[in-house]
Amino acid sequence: MNLVNGLPAHVLLVHVVVVLIPLTALALVAGALWPRAARRLGVLLPVLALVALISVPLTTHAGEWLERHVDDDALVRRHTELGDGLLPWALALFVLAALVWWAGGRAPAEPGQSGGRRWNALPVRIVVGVLSLAVAVGAVVDVYRIGDSGAKAAWHDAYSKTTPGAKSGS
Repeated sequence: MNLVNGLPAHVLLVHVVVVLIPLTALALVAGALWPRAARRLGVLLPVLALVALISVPLTTHAGEWLERHVDDDALVRRHTELGDGLLPWALALFVLAALVWWAGGRAPAEPGQSGGRRWNALPVRIVVGVLSLAVAVGAVVDVYRIGDSGAKAAWHDAYSKTTPGAKSGS
């Protein structure tokens, strides 16, 4: 899928990644830090992470097609290099989301109930929470860096900094 309705698919698919990666990161951190949130999110958490994960290579593939159809440019090459680094972050989000979902299902709904001992162990929750926070921040920062480089590559020569026909000083 390289074109959608005559437009390069990358410029459309990128919006999926830009929305789903930060949304997944936020849901992951909430679920990792608050077992009640993990239970409420339920299977939505790993499903959201899976859709985000799948959207990354689709968007990257469409971007590589687009790269071959635009002029060679250092900004485009930089954007492509940065874009190639998002897949490990998306994979880590998915793995942690699946872990949080699995562990959240094992946790007791009410204090004092049996079951879920692994998830309720404070050291395990701390490790999963710290990992989730680190991966979430890393993924969101990477999405920002990729998006910023893409915007610069797309727009650096595409507009005038002054209003055409305007008198100087206006």
